[in-house]
Amino acid sequence: MRSKVLKRIPLEKLMDLKIDYAFKQLFGSEKNKEITVVFLNAILQKTGRDRIKDIVFSNTEAGGEYQEDKQSRLDLLVVTNSDEWINIEIQFSNPYNMIKRSIYYWAGVYRSPMKPKMGYRELHPVISINILNFSIFEQTNAFHTTYHLYEDEKKFMLTDVMEFHFVEMPKLLGDWKEDKLNPWDDILARWLLLLGIVDRRGGKVYDDIFKELEEIAMKDDTLHTAFQSWETLSSTQEEILAYEARLKRVLDEEAAIREAELREVEARQEGVKEGIKEGIKEGIKEGIKEGIKEGIKEGIQRTAKRMLQEGFDIETVVRLTGLSNEQVHKIRREVK
Repeated sequence: MRSKVLKRIPLEKLMDLKIDYAFKQLFGSEKNKEITVVFLNAILQKTGRDRIKDIVFSNTEAGGEYQEDKQSRLDLLVVTNSDEWINIEIQFSNPYNMIKRSIYYWAGVYRSPMKPKMGYRELHPVISINILNFSIFEQTNAFHTTYHLYEDEKKFMLTDVMEFHFVEMPKLLGDWKEDKLNPWDDILARWLLLLGIVDRRGGKVYDDIFKELEEIAMKDDTLHTAFQSWETLSSTQEEILAYEARLKRVLDEEAAIREAELREVEARQEGVKEGIKEGIKEGIKEGIKEGIKEGIKEGIQRTAKRMLQEGFDIETVVRLTGLSNEQVHKIRREVK
């Protein structure tokens, strides 16, 4: 009988595979090519792509046409035996511009092979796979969604050179907790749950997921190999140091973003408080002004009333108080 998937290392010592460094070391290694092929086929089966038989790893940057344009190192880029380029990006933290970021990377990969005198038909399809440690689509509860270019009315596809996949890990784990996943039958769920076992941000591991996948791995050679490679990766001192450095940087960036958000909230709250204070001050000033005006007005009306009571004619009261003829007539009616 095959041995257990882990021999030496406890679960809490395993690397979080949602950290880009750990993901790339496991799935971007030539010796683990078979693992990557199985993983990619599990994702691409949803859109009916031909099964991948082999891949070549590439270290291409996604950049612009000009030297001053942004250059971004892709997490994992492979070329399949069908000359399809697949870019896999795994995002531990939410950059808040993930859709545009994905399109930008896609565009860089799509045009990167272009050389002088090449025809556009020589460019190859590019598939962008985004594995996210956060949710971005409120319109659906599905953890795996795909996107193409379609005609608006008839819904026929414009081209097959563009394809986007988004995997939202929180929704996947939500389905697991609600017992909506069957990794025995669903190969994609099986491999994505592997990524979800360790949660470094939350400081926990999903022992129940591990036990389920460990049992499956007793019959799944590729998954068993993935577990063993993961353990080796998580036990190698040089790899651990590089991983911990990357993890610290990612968490520090998250903390810096959170701190900036908190400061913005505090600044807004302080602005509201100052606004209220200034509003009260202005209100008091305006109140005093209005009070003085009302006081003067009432004083003049009382004077006019007394003059009328003393027998002054209306013309004289109008001239001395500045009130209108109509106002004085009204006061006279009140006196009578």
